[in-house]
Amino acid sequence: MADAFRGVVNLDVRDSVPDWSPFQQPKAPEGSPNVVYIVLDDVGFGAMSCYGGPIETPNIDRIAAKGLRYSQWHTTALCSPTRSALLTGRNHTTNGMACISEAAIGFPNSNGHIPQECATLAELLVDKGWSTSLVGKWHLCPEDEMNLASTKRNWPTGRGFERFYGFLGAETNQWYPDLVHDNHPVQPPATPEEGYHFSVDITDKAIRYIDDVKAIAPERPVFLYYAPGCAHAPHQAPKEWIERYRGRFDAGYEAMREQTLARQKELGLVPKDTQLPPVNPIGTPDTRTGPDGEQFPDVDYTRPWDQLNADERRLFARMAETYAGFLSHCDEQIGRLLDYLEEIEQLDNTIIVVVSDNGASGEGGPNGSVNENKFFNGVADDLQENLAMIDELGGINTYGHYPNGWAMAFNTPFKMWKRYSFNGGTCDPCVVSWPAGVKARGEVRDQYHHAVDIVPTVLDCLGLELPDTVKGRTQIPLQGVSMRYSFDAANIPTAKSTQFYSMLGTRGIWHQGWKAVTTHPAVSGWSNFAQDTWELYHAEADRAEMHDLAEQEPQKLNELIALWYHEAGANQAFPLDDRSPMEILSTFRPQLTPARNRYVYRPGASEVPESVAVNIRNRSYSIGALVDFEGTEASGVLFAHGGRFGGHALYVRDNRLHYVYNFLGSERQSVSSGTDLPADGRLVLAASFEKDGEESPGVATGILSLYHGEEKVGEGRIRTQPGKFTLAGEGLNVGRDGGEPVTDDYPGTSPWAFGGATLRRVAVDVSGEPYIDLEREAMAMMARE
Repeated sequence: MADAFRGVVNLDVRDSVPDWSPFQQPKAPEGSPNVVYIVLDDVGFGAMSCYGGPIETPNIDRIAAKGLRYSQWHTTALCSPTRSALLTGRNHTTNGMACISEAAIGFPNSNGHIPQECATLAELLVDKGWSTSLVGKWHLCPEDEMNLASTKRNWPTGRGFERFYGFLGAETNQWYPDLVHDNHPVQPPATPEEGYHFSVDITDKAIRYIDDVKAIAPERPVFLYYAPGCAHAPHQAPKEWIERYRGRFDAGYEAMREQTLARQKELGLVPKDTQLPPVNPIGTPDTRTGPDGEQFPDVDYTRPWDQLNADERRLFARMAETYAGFLSHCDEQIGRLLDYLEEIEQLDNTIIVVVSDNGASGEGGPNGSVNENKFFNGVADDLQENLAMIDELGGINTYGHYPNGWAMAFNTPFKMWKRYSFNGGTCDPCVVSWPAGVKARGEVRDQYHHAVDIVPTVLDCLGLELPDTVKGRTQIPLQGVSMRYSFDAANIPTAKSTQFYSMLGTRGIWHQGWKAVTTHPAVSGWSNFAQDTWELYHAEADRAEMHDLAEQEPQKLNELIALWYHEAGANQAFPLDDRSPMEILSTFRPQLTPARNRYVYRPGASEVPESVAVNIRNRSYSIGALVDFEGTEASGVLFAHGGRFGGHALYVRDNRLHYVYNFLGSERQSVSSGTDLPADGRLVLAASFEKDGEESPGVATGILSLYHGEEKVGEGRIRTQPGKFTLAGEGLNVGRDGGEPVTDDYPGTSPWAFGGATLRRVAVDVSGEPYIDLEREAMAMMARE
């Protein structure tokens, strides 16, 4: 209760006086504005049309025309870290988000849990009378809590959002998303063939959530956090949107950088003398090695456009067209949201903040990919394989990402990209609009700001302050400053003094117009941080970080390096981690329940996320499905884990048992039975893999055998992928395959449910014991039931 009871309580209610004030729900002050965050993903400074980019975003342009564009607004250079700062006003390492939540490593700076002492904006506003909702990407929950058995304390509904519709992890398939509604998984309301796309779906929900409030209490303000998967990989969009850009990127990424920079200068977004850095500004595998001879990361080498052959140029251009269509399609959905707010006469009194969570992504490497999961498995892309899929880009059969040359182009005029502390990773679009509260229209602001400054800005606009305690927890002070002073004062100096950066081994510090930054490659595994080379830039004038002044200003550089260590200590930024994605994602993390040798799953249960499902990577395993045959022909999926871009499945087709291991979407390794299934009786249908070697580190090879009970009915040689089937997505299903299929060979239609016989349960054993012994043990157990 916020207030003390001030009524009168006597024996008889007739002699008592009520006081409702302690029991009323909070109400915002009359006339309080709505707040809408639009958090884009992997959209660089030079991508959107209002920032001089080649991609048409007329609806974000609408927002900019009624508000302000910031030319020196910054992020942490990665998803979860920036999102934590956007919602709390504290630095990412203070929030325990040094990296993405799936990559937590068990230290105060990197554990995947935003402390309760860092309340989110939603937690603050819901207590002041705002209705709060989130649609789209969350990515602020530790991986061990992204399942139905775990606590929901770090789900959106546990951190101040009253409604949630979206996905919990880093990314999702836009055609077959892993959806959660409030606190339970749900299936998409339609299929891609019926017109489904995630961006459309979440926009429908956003409008519905606001309408649910305004229909009852029109004066009640809302806080909507709108976070589409766009434009993070996979780049997927309706083909007609991709076709709009056909031919528009044929000149290549280096030409596009020149064109974009010219427009940015005309728009006043960068100084007139800004120059473009080279496409490989910190080295290449041929020119640079680590302190102990380590190779420069291949993934961070950009191939010059003039060295590509005709097919490569055609492929690379189509990948850029796909990304552009994806972003424009998303902008169309943002337009629907704006139109709705305008229709209900709420648009003018809505504070809209449009940002990207980091720069454009270089994770596609030199050649791009039709399956981004290869990056997280440490497996190189094959250009010929990608070329063969050129006409499928953006559709259901690809999980694509463009080559990193386009990341440099979409980050124009900056160097490098997401993951780096250079401006290519950290300097990103920020558009703020509030027609009822800001006089300026369509103007640019050059003040230096960061994601930690958004919460203080919103609170300032709403006339609110951070409470000393939230939910009984004493709050860590806000680490950002309000940007409101700049709304109607274009030339006022920035109110910010210092901002530190630390991401995947890269480091930077900005202080009073100067910036020191290391050239340490991200996720390189080089370590030896004390030997890092630091560069120095007068960032106020040299936005592109072209002119290294380290030799001319050694004292200034040393001051900034010392300041970085001070800020890192104050923000608990240690230890630094530059290991490869494969190493980081494979780090041991505690689970709710310890790993075991045998896992039992039953049909009808919800999909099990990969992070808590049985782990078969680089080991022998057996899958056994207990089935009662009842005289009719059975068919359908018995067991499926993963999807089209990596996974494995056991299923029945044409009255025979089949197993498929889909190696990163590139190779569907199938083993089929040569014997029909029985007409009746109880039987264990099984697939057993016996590892006998490794093709490369983590890629197990061996024989996969199929069984009817103890009878072997088929075998074949397969290999298994070293890492997860997806970074965040397709889980384990029994009796069906939700979302996208592991193989198109399933009988029937989605979700390819098993029928014609009764599936009792599926057991997966990873003990390494021979399958025959396991089968006999299972039959003995059934006999006792």
